[in-house]
Amino acid sequence: MALKPKIAVIVGSTRPTRFADRPAQWILKQARARDDMEAELVDLRDHPLPFFDEVASNAWAPSQNPEAVRWQQTVGRYDGYIFVVAEYNRSVTGVLKNALDQSYTEWGRKPFTAIAYGSAGGSRALEHLRGIGVELQMVSTHAAVHIGGGDFFAISPMGGNKAIEEIEANLLPSAKTALDELVWWAKATMAAKAAEI
Repeated sequence: MALKPKIAVIVGSTRPTRFADRPAQWILKQARARDDMEAELVDLRDHPLPFFDEVASNAWAPSQNPEAVRWQQTVGRYDGYIFVVAEYNRSVTGVLKNALDQSYTEWGRKPFTAIAYGSAGGSRALEHLRGIGVELQMVSTHAAVHIGGGDFFAISPMGGNKAIEEIEANLLPSAKTALDELVWWAKATMAAKAAEI
């Protein structure tokens, strides 16, 4: 039997008042309910990375900062990723961009999907993330989960502050498709890398 892909759910915000925990816990629950992957939460709060200050990407020179090296070791353990994407001013958070920049070789030839949120469903931030992912030689799924519009305002603390389960029926179809695609790509890239050995 093939190994199950190990998937990291990466929480892409570190603000004390962040909303990210709700979608992160929800998508983690969806991933863990499946029998074709293993999922763990990776919180950027647990990785106090400096702003990128290395001489070059770790594709060209080993990182010197111990936190950067620890981050690279953390993300390197996984076969794929689910990013929890907050949209700040039409892009990803600064802390997520910095975390992506702190690693290179560990991301390569691995797939990712996302659960994105904001008034426009985090769609603009996710498009930026996809462009960054391509440069890091990652594979983006076509599908993703978007929490936007009335759904976002229903569960946002600045809106209705309802439980995410109140809008779950609207999220489940896209979550299933996104996770199906993530597993397919994870297995495909794992097999391709194994064939190179």
